[in-house]
Amino acid sequence: MSSNPNPPTPPHVVPLGSNDVLLWGMTAHERLRRIAAAQKLPFGAAGEGPAILANLAFVFDPAWLAYLKTRPNTVLTRDNVPVLAHVSARDRGAVVHAAETGAALPSHLEVIPAEREEGIFNEALRKRERPFAERLVPANVPAIERASYLGAYKGVTDVLTKYLWPEWAFALTRLAARIGLSPNGVTAIGTVLCIVSTIAFWNGWFWSGLATGLAFMVLDTVDGKLARCTITSSALGNAWDHGIDLVHPPIWWWAWAVGCAVYGRPLSDGMFWAVMGAMLFGYVAQRLIEGAFIVRFGMHIHVWQPFDSRFRLVTARRNPNMVILFAALLVSRPDWGIIAVAVWTMVSLAVHLLRLVQAMLEKSAGRPVVSWLA
Repeated sequence: MSSNPNPPTPPHVVPLGSNDVLLWGMTAHERLRRIAAAQKLPFGAAGEGPAILANLAFVFDPAWLAYLKTRPNTVLTRDNVPVLAHVSARDRGAVVHAAETGAALPSHLEVIPAEREEGIFNEALRKRERPFAERLVPANVPAIERASYLGAYKGVTDVLTKYLWPEWAFALTRLAARIGLSPNGVTAIGTVLCIVSTIAFWNGWFWSGLATGLAFMVLDTVDGKLARCTITSSALGNAWDHGIDLVHPPIWWWAWAVGCAVYGRPLSDGMFWAVMGAMLFGYVAQRLIEGAFIVRFGMHIHVWQPFDSRFRLVTARRNPNMVILFAALLVSRPDWGIIAVAVWTMVSLAVHLLRLVQAMLEKSAGRPVVSWLA
């Protein structure tokens, strides 16, 4: 199949006005430039081509730019004032006039009030959301930064990330932005803590390992949120962060099982290898099932139906597994903990395999397989 010889011209992102109020340490102009770059859209004068006009008196969630870039003749408003407008050259003057004076917009433009309740579906973050769009004045900065941070949170995630440390991670994200610490800098600190935890588990120092592991897990949230809030995601940072996330859990479980002997609660040889085999097989197989679901149905398995989203809270990923290990350590039985994690890993694997088969049967029967959040 030949490619389109005349692909549509991408809209230029054009700032309107100026604003010196800082958000996450950035001016509105710099933040807009970063958002445009992240969306691979040209920034600055648009000539006679299409443009997305951005009113710098306001600040908006990056999801709005991604939403509007494929919707020509669409205007996002806040309190009836244009915030973003994807328009042709002939409508720019009318939009600028409306932004400056509050005049009515041309009737042929579709207007989307930011206040509308239904919101939009964000596939990357696995949630339906109502992205923020607010007037950028000093008094609003704390609330906007919180909205920006919460907007970067996944709607479908594990129980600890969702309920235990959002406030901790928010405080650390704000601190990192204030002192100029980059997301990769946060990832580097987290990597060191991850290694320290592994060493502690291997030597049976489980409480020390849990403490440093907790700090690492919180920073694992902070680096991603900092990158999204400051619009500083990079290919290196993404690969580094996801690489660490992918590799370290089975190493932690292996180290914990070895450390049980040092602690005085050794596993028998047969139990050790049965636990390791179950955990490693279950970990890899679950990842493959999740990947197969994405390839076949174009979405994460955890956003298919409400059950899947609820099961994601406790499925055998690193954070829920750490809760199991913590509970076992409270009764001084780390060996019971690692055995319980192995059992829960296999149970979770069975649930994911069953859900994949059920989705395939639904599709083969001609019924749509779509996210309940869409």
